[in-house]
Amino acid sequence: MVAVIVAAQDTGWWVGLIAGFAVVAVVVVIAAILLTLAARIADNARQASAALPVVRDQTTALQDVPHINESAISVLRFARAARKALTGS
Repeated sequence: MVAVIVAAQDTGWWVGLIAGFAVVAVVVVIAAILLTLAARIADNARQASAALPVVRDQTTALQDVPHINESAISVLRFARAARKALTGS
């Protein structure tokens, strides 16, 4: 009877130890996955930061679009006025 109780106590201890190791293993795997994803995100952020000056240089000309639109509207107005003056209508 005493041997059965001792064996039951030892079995519970082993089960707890194995469950603890399993939990630690799962946490280590999750941490490794998170660190791998964080490294990927960091690489993507570095690439995006390196591309920003190129994009800025390529889009600098877009600041002139309102001025170009105003010039085009002015040319159109003068063309209409000239046509009206030439045709009389």
